[in-house]
This record gives sequence, C-alpha cells and structure tokens, in this order.
Amino acid sequence: MSHGFETLAIHAGQDPEARTGAVIPPIYQTSTYAQDAVGAPRQGYEYSRSGNPTRDALQECLAALEGGRVGLAFASGLAAEDTVLRAVCAPGDHVVIPDDAYGGTYRLFARVAERWGLTYSPAKVSDVDAVRAAIRPETKIVWVETPTNPLLGIADIATLAAVAHDAGALLVVDNTFASPYLQQPLAHGADVVVHSTTKYVGGHSDVVGGALVVADTALGDELRYHQNAMGAINGPFDAWLTLRGIKTLGVRMDRHCDNAERIAAFLDGHAKVAQVIYPGLPSHPGHEVAAKQMRRFGGMISFRAAGGEEHAVQICNRARLFVLAESLGGVESLIEHPGRMTHASAAGSPLEVPGDLVRLSVGIETVDDLLADLEQALG
Repeated sequence: MSHGFETLAIHAGQDPEARTGAVIPPIYQTSTYAQDAVGAPRQGYEYSRSGNPTRDALQECLAALEGGRVGLAFASGLAAEDTVLRAVCAPGDHVVIPDDAYGGTYRLFARVAERWGLTYSPAKVSDVDAVRAAIRPETKIVWVETPTNPLLGIADIATLAAVAHDAGALLVVDNTFASPYLQQPLAHGADVVVHSTTKYVGGHSDVVGGALVVADTALGDELRYHQNAMGAINGPFDAWLTLRGIKTLGVRMDRHCDNAERIAAFLDGHAKVAQVIYPGLPSHPGHEVAAKQMRRFGGMISFRAAGGEEHAVQICNRARLFVLAESLGGVESLIEHPGRMTHASAAGSPLEVPGDLVRLSVGIETVDDLLADLEQALG
C-alpha cells in the first residue's frame, strides 16, 4: 500500500518499539552490542559505527521520502559528499560541478579532492550544452544543485540525467534547497541524492547532519561500505533529532513557500532592490523547469542590493527579525551576505558570487512581521 508524503514522514522506519510500544523510536545511545554467540550479533548489530537502530530508522525514512531504496545518514552534508566521491571516483577521474554552488562543496573539490587527484570543471547547470561540453572521457560524476546556492539556478534533472548517462557518468543532485517534499530527483533520473539534513530536513537549527539516497541497491551497498569504512556517521541523538524534524517537513515547507512568495513579490517591486532571484517569479529564467519538477518553489530568496556591496552589507546588519547567520532551512528566518560568509571560500574562483548579493532563508514566522523587518533593513 502506498502512502502520501506526510504519512511517510511520520511513519516510515518508525514503527512503535517492539518491547515497550514506545511510539517514538528510542535513542540507542550505545557504542556496542552484546552478541548471542561468536559470529552471531543480535539482529545484525555489533558496533554503532556500522549500525545503530536510531540511525537505521532515519535512513529508512529518508529513503522513503526520496523514493529510493537505500538511505544513508552522515555527520554532515560534506561528509556525505566526500563519501560519494571516494566511493565512485578514483585519482585521475573528473567531475563536472556547478559554477554556482555551496562554498563548502567548492572547497571540498578545490582544496581536498583535487589534492587526491580528482579534477573538476565548473559549468552552468541551467545550460545543458555547457554541462555537456564540460564532460570529458574520464568524467565519473555530473554534480548539480537545483536550486543552486546562492544564485538559485535551476537544472533540468531529467535532461542532465540523460546527458550524464550517455557519457557513462552518474548524476548526483544536491536536493538541500528543495527538500524531498518539493522535489524528488530520483524520479527524474538522478542516481544519487545528497542532503545537508542540517537544513530543511532537520528544520530547527539544532542538529548537523547529511544524507545520501539512491535507487540502485548495488550502488547503495558500495556507499554503505564506504560509510562504515570512512566512519563519518551521525550519532543516535543527532539521528533522533533529525527524525523529529522530518515529521513536520511537509507543513513547514508549505509555510516557507507561502512566506517566500509574499516576500519575493515585495522585493520585486522595491526601489532599493536591483534584482530578485526566486524560481517562483515568472521572470526567473528557470521558472518553467522548476514548475515542471518541483511541487513549489521553496523558501530561499536571493536579491541584489541597488546600492551595491556596502548597501548589501548594511541590509544584513540592519535586519532584526531576520537573524544574521549562516545556514538555512530552519523555522527562523536568516539573512546573510554570501560573498563574505558562506561563499568566502569561492572568492577569486569561477564560483565567486556578486558582492551586492543578499541571501534570505525565509522562515515560518508571521509574514507581515518579516516584510516590516525587510522594509526597515532596506533603508
């Protein structure tokens, strides 16, 4: 029997605990497990790096929400990303990455993976021809974010999946900005979905984590092997917090989207805003593709300040209800200057972001209060 998204978020992997009937999965805060005999671990559990019932509940739920067969939870989104690269690639291989991507992802490729012998080429993921041109014979992965961070570019997942597969490469989609409620890349042909579960999946700015979800069980087994061998798993309490956040993901995303749509319309008509970047606006070049593959358009908005970089910094500093902080996807609204904060590591690279850019993570507060705060912050 198939179930809707909200039902899966509350129940997938989360049956009442067998011994006591506890409705919420327990926090199995243990490092090791008693075995029934040598070579006979009870229900397969022997050591919590390799397996933990709380983490397993989260992994099953994540797989269900993304429509995959294997879900894996990690200590952070970057730990999940590193595991994909180590499992799929080897020194001498090549990856196509977005020319607009999270600064930490760029840092992983440019400062860590490249020293290991993995080369990369940036390409505009909204331009299929640009992605195709960046692929080499040694390309093993086409890596995309959609929407991208922070310029909210939109990649056509189905088309890029075909391009990657024609070249013998995998399509990896970072689905953090959309969340599985708004977009399910596996259904459009992606091979691997990546999340920073710190963001919308967890949703309350109280836990750091990451995830991988795949539909192919052989690939899932390879990733699971590397998860255990590399060891960057999340702990049981972190898994439990993430599961708690997931239960309200659907209702939270609806409010994030409601608020973001109002704010995007407000900014779009403001004299002190040079450009609003939001996939929900018909003026966004990726609007039609986003409408095809997303349920709604998300809670992230970027805009360019009419007064340039110093004006953008002033807006961030003047905001009061919008908290000046890195990260995104929590119930509270956040504001940041990407060039000096989350994307500082991309300065001087092809991924450098405009200095006049402001990024908003629109929370679930009363939207009129958020609008008033932006009005005063714009000056």
